[in-house]
Amino acid sequence: MAQRFVIIGGGPAGNQAATTAARLGAQVTLIERDIVGGAAHLWDCIPSKAMIATGGAMTEMRRAVGMGLVAVQAEPDFEALRTRIAAIENRLESSVTGLLQSQGVRLIQGTGRLVGPHEVEATTVDGVTEVIPADVVVLATGSRPRIPVWAPVDGQRVLTTRDSYPPPTLPEHLVVVGSGVTGVEFVHMFSAFGSQVTLIVSRQQVLPQKDPEVAAVLEDDFIKRGVKLLKGARAEGIDVTDQTVSVRCDDGRVAHGSHVLLCIGSIPNSEGMGLAEVGIELDGGYVVVDHNCKSTVGHIYAAGDLSGKLPLSSVASMQGRKIAEHALGMHAGPHRHLDYDKAASAIFTDPEIADVGLAEADAFAVGRKVRVTKVPFSASAKALINDDPRGFVKIVSDPATGVVLGGSIVGQHAAELISVIALAVTAGLKVIDLAESILVHPALAEALCDAAE
Repeated sequence: MAQRFVIIGGGPAGNQAATTAARLGAQVTLIERDIVGGAAHLWDCIPSKAMIATGGAMTEMRRAVGMGLVAVQAEPDFEALRTRIAAIENRLESSVTGLLQSQGVRLIQGTGRLVGPHEVEATTVDGVTEVIPADVVVLATGSRPRIPVWAPVDGQRVLTTRDSYPPPTLPEHLVVVGSGVTGVEFVHMFSAFGSQVTLIVSRQQVLPQKDPEVAAVLEDDFIKRGVKLLKGARAEGIDVTDQTVSVRCDDGRVAHGSHVLLCIGSIPNSEGMGLAEVGIELDGGYVVVDHNCKSTVGHIYAAGDLSGKLPLSSVASMQGRKIAEHALGMHAGPHRHLDYDKAASAIFTDPEIADVGLAEADAFAVGRKVRVTKVPFSASAKALINDDPRGFVKIVSDPATGVVLGGSIVGQHAAELISVIALAVTAGLKVIDLAESILVHPALAEALCDAAE
């Protein structure tokens, strides 16, 4: 008899687990309460990137004079943007749903909870309850924006990220709380649309977990855009009046604006699922997993944001695939485990930021000897042709072996270019392999070879 897979959560992790398990002969049931494709993916990632693309198009129009054109002024049409985002979401959801159905995956719109180690209770949106037997359970319920007790979120003037795709109206002056990846993307997005923006930075640099050189390039761009940075300030209260919204900081400073946007992390969706009752260990609401994404109950796995690992859609998809393969016995012998340290990530600001593998600062912090080479895009013919020479390529390698350990890119199309370094890191390639690759000229990718030389 085929292995019975029951997956709770239809985001990138759940979808990939479902399609891989079905392809390998399993009987699969997928339970999703909101949108097949994942709320975090289709309600957060995709809309934000669509808005960033629109803001980027507006920025390029303003730069037209530098390309030998007459400058063009463009204004955002939020209703048209809202329609565009909905169309993208619907198309992606339809594509994912069609693939799952073509593979024989049973889809249930509703919620799921464990009522026993091998039993999942599904409750549909119509209130119909069914207990489904399971040989393997995959938990992939994602996360939601964190809202502190001092934040009176109303979805109108005090916003979470999910209220902002796009918001009801364009903020005249947006105060962004949180300078991590999500926060800086929203700063870029709304400054491109024409909002005045103030960013509250709890540390002494934006993107505190990133390379200081990378953060410096982004801060410089923000300042040129007129973004006000409040560094070393931690928000602790929000006051709303008819005219303004004010964010009080722990050092006494106050940021005033028309709207406030909270970008201060997320919390896992693990409540009410019966996890602890069947013996699953939790840590701060996240499911504790091993290198195979297996929980403390052998046949129950967790993936995506719920696993407490890197909260990236790409990572979640790979986790889902690895889970299905492991549960169906494909990893009985030697195989490559999922290595989170080799996952590429990107920040869709302008300029884009991307990195992978070992960071220069982290290597120095632990006393590891590395070789760091850096090439600015100002030396790239293609960057000059594009009239955008901002940023650089940095490659970190082992000085003894020449093996590529990591890299950072700041500049146009960094999210695409980092794939080359990610492949090198994953495959254990050496800098000589990059340096001796014959690439297209002129192209931004040439900077990769130059940095490897």
